Amino acid sequence: MPPDAAGGGEPMAGDSNAPSQQEMAIRSALETLMDPELSLSVIDLGLIREVRVEPAKTWIRMLLTTPFCPYAPQMIEDVKQAARSVVDQEWEVEILPDAWSPDMMPDPGLLGFSY
Repeated sequence: MPPDAAGGGEPMAGDSNAPSQQEMAIRSALETLMDPELSLSVIDLGLIREVRVEPAKTWIRMLLTTPFCPYAPQMIEDVKQAARSVVDQEWEVEILPDAWSPDMMPDPGLLGFSY
């Protein structure tokens, strides 16, 4: 991944922290992808950590709810397909090694229990 894609390095000319329309459209498409065990979207769970659209490639950085998620290959493919429906170009989905927790959710109450 390019150095600036992970948030490091210097911003490119004209770069801003506000998501582009394409990035927002990709996130909207990802709202339809449900975690098969928790029945919440990958967006609601906070699994999608970064979406970056560049001229030649689009990058998505995401987490899994568990390190050895049996659904990981299918979820990665589903993320690519949903994103490709918005921006038809080369994709890379990176699974981050970070541990997921409900604190990463925009609304942890969606889980229906206290943690």
